[in-house]
Amino acid sequence: MTPAMPRGATGQPRRRWRWVLLVAGLAAVAGLAWVWAPVQRYSRTGAAYGARVACACRYIGGRGLADCQKDMEGAVGWVMLSDDPATRTVTARYPLLAGQSATYRDGWGCQLQPWTGGH
Repeated sequence: MTPAMPRGATGQPRRRWRWVLLVAGLAAVAGLAWVWAPVQRYSRTGAAYGARVACACRYIGGRGLADCQKDMEGAVGWVMLSDDPATRTVTARYPLLAGQSATYRDGWGCQLQPWTGGH
């Protein structure tokens, strides 16, 4: 014969884990909300820097885009670069965060395109 379990004892461990997961999830969301604006600003600045440096490397230095990626240091090294040879534009992008383009113009060098507020 098995001892009788008190009422409500069967679901308590599961309920406790649900509360722990809920609190951990809310803490993660609050932490992300706290740092989102600064991360997005730094990403936009890093993308602009990456686009400008890669554009100069590509169209003034005459190097390939893969070789230009080697010049990126620190967090700017995480930027993804793409090239549009028809318009001589290099775009640097941090996925889901920010993107920026720089275009080479004869006599002017590489110029950043105006920020539009989007990715």
